[in-house]
Amino acid sequence: MYDKELVLEILRQIENSINIILKRFSVINEPDDFVKDEEGLEKLDSICMQLIAIGEALKQIDKITEGKLLLRHP
Repeated sequence: MYDKELVLEILRQIENSINIILKRFSVINEPDDFVKDEEGLEKLDSICMQLIAIGEALKQIDKITEGKLLLRHP
């Protein structure tokens, strides 16, 4: 069996990253908003970093659960 509390904490971190992404996207109306100025590029960088963090967290969950949790809950 795996540490369910650890998995829940990682899921909370993923939820936090999703909320940050939604906040960063709230001022973006079109793709060009990301590249029209330095602020847009910073938002793009921030969103990309959060997506990377989510991917790493999912890999960590997959490792902790020996690949069983994500197979049952894709």
